[in-house]
Amino acid sequence: MEIRIGDLAKRSGCEVVTIRYYEKEGLLPKPARSGGNFRLYGDAHIERLQFIRHCRSLDMTLSEIRALLGLRDYPTQDCGEVNVLLDNHIQQVEVRVEALLQLRQNLLALRGQCSGARPVQACGILLGLVNCSCNLESAANSQTSEQAKT
Repeated sequence: MEIRIGDLAKRSGCEVVTIRYYEKEGLLPKPARSGGNFRLYGDAHIERLQFIRHCRSLDMTLSEIRALLGLRDYPTQDCGEVNVLLDNHIQQVEVRVEALLQLRQNLLALRGQCSGARPVQACGILLGLVNCSCNLESAANSQTSEQAKT
C-alpha cells in the first residue's frame, strides 16, 4: 500500500510539516516518489511514525528517539542500551518534577500574599513579584541547568 503525505498525516494525526521534518532529521526513511514526484509512504512509514509519536508523547527528545530507532533497527542486539536510555530519561523527568514542585510552592506562597479584594496598587501578589526574586532565580537556575544537560 502506498499513500501520499496528506493521507499519512490524516492516518497518523501528525502534521504534514512534522512528517517532512522527521524525514529531514532522518527519523523517517525517505519515501519512494511517484511519477509526479509525490512522496509515497508505506506501512513501515506509518508504523515508524506511530513509534515516534508515542515516544514524543513520553516527552522523549529527538536524540533519544533517534537512538531508540537505531537500536530497534537491529532487533537481535541486547536491550541493555534501551534500558539505560529509558533510565536516563526517567531521571531527567524526576529532576523536572522536582523543579515543578518547587515552582508550585513558589506560586502558592505568592498566592498567599493576597487574601481579598483591594486596589491593584496594594495587591500582595504584584508586590510579591517585585520582592521575591530569590525564589524565582533558584527555580530558573535549576531549569537552566537541566536544559544544559540535554
